[in-house]
Amino acid sequence: MKLFDAHCHLQDPRILSLTPRLINTLESGIDYFVVNGVSEKDWDSVKQMSESYPSVVPSFGVHPWFVPERTADWFTVLKQYFESTPCAAVGEIGLDKGFRGKETDFDVQILDVMKEVGPFPDGVILHSYLGSAEMVPELARLGAYFSFSGHLMPMESQKARKLLKVVPSDRILLETDAPDALPKFNLGDLYVVEGDPSLPPELQTLEENPHLRDNCDISEAENEAQELPKGMLNHPANIHNVLTYVASLLEISTEELAETSYSNAVRLFSYEGSKVL
Repeated sequence: MKLFDAHCHLQDPRILSLTPRLINTLESGIDYFVVNGVSEKDWDSVKQMSESYPSVVPSFGVHPWFVPERTADWFTVLKQYFESTPCAAVGEIGLDKGFRGKETDFDVQILDVMKEVGPFPDGVILHSYLGSAEMVPELARLGAYFSFSGHLMPMESQKARKLLKVVPSDRILLETDAPDALPKFNLGDLYVVEGDPSLPPELQTLEENPHLRDNCDISEAENEAQELPKGMLNHPANIHNVLTYVASLLEISTEELAETSYSNAVRLFSYEGSKVL
C-alpha cells in the first residue's frame, strides 16, 4: 500500500535530528510527508528538508499559537519562501480549538471564516478534523478536505463513525501530526521513536525503531493506553494505526482506504510547481 501523510512536523526540535533516519529507513509505504512549518523559526528547516528528500512536501505558515511571536516583516519573508519554493503549500495556518488553555467557539469560527475567505477551488485541509458531522457538507462545498489523525481516537466511537461516514470519499485524508497525536489504537503495533525521553532507558538507544509490543509487556488491549509513557512521541510510521482505525469505523478494507486517501492527497497537492506529480 502507498500512503500519504497529509500533515506532520518532521522539523519539530524533538525529532529533527532523527528526520533522515525516519524518512530513509521507513519501510512503511509512505510516499510523501507534508511537513508544516509553524513559525518563522522553522521555515528554513522545512525548506532544507524538502530539498534533501523528494518525499517531503514543504508547507510554510504560522500556527495560531505562534502568531503573537511573529516579526514585523514576517509576511514579506513568507512570500520569499514561496517564491523560492514553488512546490510549497500554505500551512500551518488557521484556527485552533484551544489556545494554551483557553477554549474557543471553534465550530462557529471555522464556518464563518471559511465562508468569508472561500470558496477554495484548489482545496484546503482541515487537519486532525474533530468538528461536527453536521458541518461537513457545507465545508466540503467550500472546498475542504478532512484529514484524520490519532486525535480522532479519544472521540466516542459512535460519534467518530457518524463523522467519518458523512465525509465524501473524495475528500478524506490521513495524517500523523507527528511527533504529536500518538494513536491510541492497535497499540501493540506502534512504532517508537529512538531516543524518546519518555521511554524506558533500554528503548532509547535501539538501532532500529521497533514495534512497541516487541519491547514492552503490553498484551491486553484495554490496558494498553494506561501502559504508554506520558508524552510518548509519535513515529510517522504510525499512520498505519490511523489507517486501520479509520477503515474499521468506515467498514472498508485498509487497502481501499489507503488507495482513496492517497489518490485524494495526490490530487490536492499536484498543483503547478508541486513535486507531487
